[in-house]
Amino acid sequence: MRLGILTSGGDCPGINAVIRGAVLRGVITYGYEFVGFRDGWRGVLDRDLVPLPRQAVRGLARLGGTILGTSRTNPLKNGGIETVRSSLQELGVDGLVAIGGEGTLAAAQELAYAGIKVIGVPKTIDNDLDATDVTFGFDTAVQTATEAIDRLRTTGESHHRCMIAEVMGRNAGWIALHSGMASGAHAILIPEQRVPLTQVARWVQSAHHRGRAPLVVVAEAFVPEGREAPYSPRGLDTFGRPRLGGISLLLEQELQSMTGIETRATILGHIQRGGAPTAFDRVLATRLGMAAVASAAEGRWGTMVSLRGTSIVNVGFEAALGRLKTVPEDRYQEAAVLFG
Repeated sequence: MRLGILTSGGDCPGINAVIRGAVLRGVITYGYEFVGFRDGWRGVLDRDLVPLPRQAVRGLARLGGTILGTSRTNPLKNGGIETVRSSLQELGVDGLVAIGGEGTLAAAQELAYAGIKVIGVPKTIDNDLDATDVTFGFDTAVQTATEAIDRLRTTGESHHRCMIAEVMGRNAGWIALHSGMASGAHAILIPEQRVPLTQVARWVQSAHHRGRAPLVVVAEAFVPEGREAPYSPRGLDTFGRPRLGGISLLLEQELQSMTGIETRATILGHIQRGGAPTAFDRVLATRLGMAAVASAAEGRWGTMVSLRGTSIVNVGFEAALGRLKTVPEDRYQEAAVLFG
């Protein structure tokens, strides 16, 4: 069997470990041949590929990013199902391992409906895919954000300022929740909870009155009470989703005006996607890559590999995309005890 591997959508730590796990399992156990498509679905549409022999994946587990490159090309809009089908047939590729998040897996689902052999591997630092307990990249993103926020605290304390750290989280506030709790934030703002700015101001003032430098961690998709939608001044991406980022700058102005405390905002942005994966993410990503190839060998096309507890299982794309995994009320209230 000749399998193709692609990485699509936003990059994150651990993708290379998936590629390594897939190739090693396929070569050692099944004698498969592998090719990688450059820049996600674009590589499939343009027939742009690179061989992936065993020696090509040596030492990949510790490297961030993706050796194959990525893009946000939507194959359903830019070429269509039949273009994908003809490309795979002409290249002699029997099936695909698609590593990606919500947009990538949605495209893979439509291709699977059309009879194209696809196995999905969930990839998102946001940890918002409901069909898997944890997505690789999330642990690394939380660690990176926590380290950055720890640094913000020291400069905030030196100047007696309120510091706002904006982290990623398009549909769910998991990164904000975990990094905020880990760094001892005085307020955590996530898209699942509509919190009035008057309440945020009270938390900030409470910390300031105790002699602390207030720290606020906010997810990029947080919508303050009274606003209709997340702050997205940069339009839409290729999948038609708002390009988020900048809510912390609005909060900076509002909170400084409401509290009288000098306030500074920092958008952590893409540093959360970069760098070497943590040990947890390296292991999880490797296991998912190995499981994806085993699924192909067993003919479990049209499914996604998933972590349930400590086991890797297969779920249908419908389960993966049917509902987002958001922060439940009890988890937020647990953290809210520490606010202010």
